[in-house]
Amino acid sequence: MNGRRRFLLASAGLACTSALAQQRTRLKFWAMGREGEVVRELLRDFERDNPDIRLDIQGLPWTAAHEKLLTAFAGDAVPDLCQLGNTWIPEFAALDALEPLDRQVAAAAIPREDYFEGIWETNVIDGRLLGVPWYVDTRLLFYRRDILAGAGFDSPPRDWSEWVRMSEAIKARNPKEFAVILPLNEYEPLVALSLQQAEPLLRDGGRYGNFRGEGFRRALDFYLGMFRRGLAPPANDTQIANVWNEFAKGHFTFYISGPWQIGEFKRRLPASLQDAWMTAPLPGPAGPGHSIAGGCSLAIFRRSRAKDAAWRVVEYLSRPQAQRRFHEMTGNLPPRRSSWSGVLEGDAYARAFRDQLDRVKPAPKVPEWERIAQEMRLVTERVVRGDFPAAEAPAELDRRADRMLEKRRWMLARAKA
Repeated sequence: MNGRRRFLLASAGLACTSALAQQRTRLKFWAMGREGEVVRELLRDFERDNPDIRLDIQGLPWTAAHEKLLTAFAGDAVPDLCQLGNTWIPEFAALDALEPLDRQVAAAAIPREDYFEGIWETNVIDGRLLGVPWYVDTRLLFYRRDILAGAGFDSPPRDWSEWVRMSEAIKARNPKEFAVILPLNEYEPLVALSLQQAEPLLRDGGRYGNFRGEGFRRALDFYLGMFRRGLAPPANDTQIANVWNEFAKGHFTFYISGPWQIGEFKRRLPASLQDAWMTAPLPGPAGPGHSIAGGCSLAIFRRSRAKDAAWRVVEYLSRPQAQRRFHEMTGNLPPRRSSWSGVLEGDAYARAFRDQLDRVKPAPKVPEWERIAQEMRLVTERVVRGDFPAAEAPAELDRRADRMLEKRRWMLARAKA
């Protein structure tokens, strides 16, 4: 009888466990790259405090993520929650794939004013909030302050004219070296310089290119001037054996890059040079300039059947303490100002990023933007190499952009009709 009683109790326990398991909400969360590796650890406390949610986290390589997401959308197999690059949000917004989050944010402890404005704005499409920033990225100057001091300057450039003057002084001291490296296979430096202008890169609501506008022409002339003056080498990064070694050897003094390079410079530069480099906000035409509002956000798919559970994860990952821990695990910079208190405030290399993040702008919020940016790179590379006239580059870029935006114009006209 005792054996039978124990059997019945065990069976009842298993039945309860099975019933609880069936009641748990399964949440599919896709994350990319390093973030996909560490988010499981980051969410362990969340899982402990939310036993009614079963997380199914899938890591995706960045090289395959975009295609996989589009395939999943076409096959009605999207995740509930996803990490999305900020420039991808307009594309999925055009597909009407993302859940608006304005109501959830208004009811949660996620104050919009605590986020860097330009980063938050990347998630707003046609007046609707379609994602919550998870981590931020921007571009600014990494520089050799010892070489700069040797040329007679005790601080980094604050505007374009100072930048040119310093670069020319560095070049004059060692004509065989360069002052700046602007890899021709990277479009980000030119885009950052272009975003410092008042005029938008696309006009009429993103229907046409605006590269013939005065603002882009000014940015392009400054960018090309670095090559004309011999201050930057006409090379891409595949032609540079090792950017950190070249930086260490003093082959260039200024390098425009993102926050991940802080860790790389600390690891790769010799101990003797660890006090010789620093970061600085990107110079603008007449003072500290704007830069790119980049990074990734957390977005909930409209077709999700677990939207409430997905939002609870977004809330958890948006907490300042979670964002600080995420930074410790990945080096990614937090999008909330309050998340910078503590270790990040005392990081000399991160300080310039904190400054720059108050002056960032979103790239044009159209699905075609990354393709247009690549055309900017291709055309300007031809100009630098002498294969295309500089004076004709803005009109050529407008032609290429207008061709890519043809479908967008058709869709907007149809929606208006």
